[in-house]
Amino acid sequence: MHPTRKAVVSAAALLVMATAGCDSGAGTTAARKDSAKPGCPTTLSRAKEAVAKAEEANAPWRGPTTGPEAVHGKSLVYIAQTLTNPGVAGVAQGVQEAAKIVGWRVRTLNGQGTPAGIRAAFKQAVALKPDGIVVGGFDPEIAAESVEKANRARIPLIGWHATAVPGPSEDPQLVSNITSRVEDVAKISADWIIARSNGRAGVVLFTDASIPFAKRKSDLIKKELATCSGTKLLSYTDLPIPQANSRSIGKVRSLLSRFGRRWTYSAAINDLYFRHAAPALRAAGKGGAGAPFNIGAGDGDPSAFERVNGKEFQAATVPEPLSEQGWQIVDEFNRAFAGAPDSGYVAPVHIATAANSGGALSWDSEGYRQAYRKIWGG
Repeated sequence: MHPTRKAVVSAAALLVMATAGCDSGAGTTAARKDSAKPGCPTTLSRAKEAVAKAEEANAPWRGPTTGPEAVHGKSLVYIAQTLTNPGVAGVAQGVQEAAKIVGWRVRTLNGQGTPAGIRAAFKQAVALKPDGIVVGGFDPEIAAESVEKANRARIPLIGWHATAVPGPSEDPQLVSNITSRVEDVAKISADWIIARSNGRAGVVLFTDASIPFAKRKSDLIKKELATCSGTKLLSYTDLPIPQANSRSIGKVRSLLSRFGRRWTYSAAINDLYFRHAAPALRAAGKGGAGAPFNIGAGDGDPSAFERVNGKEFQAATVPEPLSEQGWQIVDEFNRAFAGAPDSGYVAPVHIATAANSGGALSWDSEGYRQAYRKIWGG
């Protein structure tokens, strides 16, 4: 940026903060002094309490401890929305691992992140006549015809992030949908921004509006951010996950040009946005441990933990217990095969930071493998 232009922007930013008191992170003494006063005292107090609870490192298993023994000799097909989505891929690995324990065969099909690819994969999955199909990270409505065929063939379906809520679904017909509660994930992600910024932040929010689950999550983040008057949503940015790799750099450059130092925090419905944003932030002279401070509202894949632990353009993640949820999918199928109801278990929210991760590259409840093995008779 030209020195004269930089001075004008800095002066304008200071003037806005002095009069409106709603921006933080400008890196000046005046900005730090102004942001010492919370922008929303009541909301801030509640947010800090919620964040402290979610950041607790110890998470003992609170899921099922009883259920039917393993039904052997089954086969599953896992349809991935795209295997470039680390969350989808992480759950697929968990399914493979758990299925091996109970002696099931699993085949993974890649939908390539496009409606046409997903429809083709689903059609292939039904043709394989498996005992169960996993809807991995996409709206079943995309492949409605194949879903109907699977229902008619009495092939049970279990989703991961396939609908907005956890548990069984009648429309679409799912034995269960495995996910944390999107309301909890969205709320704690926004609360982290409110708490960490002391109620004064300029936020960019990244979403993929083509995925109903993701769109709802980002809408809820937006709603929770609005509970703090000192937290300003600068941009609600729709960037489809399959295009994040090719478009993130240009999008980040544009956002930096528009908002400059006013952009102090970011939230995204998936951690991978920050993987792709990092080069643009680095090129702009941003430090990995500085503003904008970024939190991923899912999915907590190993690369996200690496960025968080190394303070490389991501300060926090709200991880799904990806491997654990893969094991839960196998358990829910086993219950269905045995004629038992779903477990009803929903994993609690957790915030991982460099301070509480212990250098780990994933987060799961402690003891889930042992619990499921005991249930299955292993």
